[in-house]
Amino acid sequence: MNILLTGATGFLGSYLLRKLLEMDHNVIILKRTTSNTWRIDSLLSQVKSYDIDKVNIEKPFEDNKIDIVIHTATNYGRNTNKIYDVVETNLMFSLKLLETATFFNTDTFFNTDTLLYEYLNHYTLSKKQFVEWLVFFSEKIKIVNLKLEHIYGPKDDENKFVTWLVRQLIKNVDTIDLTEGNQKRDFIYIDDVVNAYILLIEKSKNLNNFSEFDVGTGNQIKIKDFVLKVYETIKQKQPIRTKLNFGAKPYRKNEFMEIKENIKPLLDLGWRPIVSLDEGIDRLVEEEIKCQQKSN
Repeated sequence: MNILLTGATGFLGSYLLRKLLEMDHNVIILKRTTSNTWRIDSLLSQVKSYDIDKVNIEKPFEDNKIDIVIHTATNYGRNTNKIYDVVETNLMFSLKLLETATFFNTDTFFNTDTLLYEYLNHYTLSKKQFVEWLVFFSEKIKIVNLKLEHIYGPKDDENKFVTWLVRQLIKNVDTIDLTEGNQKRDFIYIDDVVNAYILLIEKSKNLNNFSEFDVGTGNQIKIKDFVLKVYETIKQKQPIRTKLNFGAKPYRKNEFMEIKENIKPLLDLGWRPIVSLDEGIDRLVEEEIKCQQKSN
């Protein structure tokens, strides 16, 4: 199939791109001239790429008969991002992409959503507002909305919690200030998330015009317990003296203590999470230790 992929230079998008190419799909990617392509440099010769800051959004659709759009590009609103920039990416650009795909008779639009609730912050609000437009457009184009839990794995952004935590511990910093850590999250390894996308692509012709799937393992763990698992995994591989200062930070405003999720619809289609939490943490830690050794 001809698949248009956004966010291909990002964490999830780069893993999806590699898998789709392994399956011999024709992949067209959207990026910017300023995009850092380090995750996919070895794959760029195998794809057709459009710099969306240079060409109109219609161009890739005019040049290619797009069967499926997989939309993973997002703006988390971290660092210095203004609310306008977050809304511009997560709502306005997404809506323009959706409308263009509909105009060019694309079969299916896959959207990457979050299981976080609407009013947690401006990121989640913008994501949920776009879902309302997805429902509206589902009369004209098939929609598959994937609500992702806490993904982790090698090559994630360094400002993501899991990657940041692992790197701080590997560096053996003196202390790490944390909340009490009683909030529960469902940590899912990147490979399992990619497999969910692939299965839904294969099953898409049999899905309703608007389908939503929660993508998680179904097993939630307290943040504190997760941090301790990471700590013990690293401790088995190298000396560690870092003090974990639980309770030093307050919970963020509107913090939620557990996730409401239902992975049964995905399980009913035949998907299963394969990578256990212990195995996933071990893979991530091993990769981060190797990266640190190379940089030294």
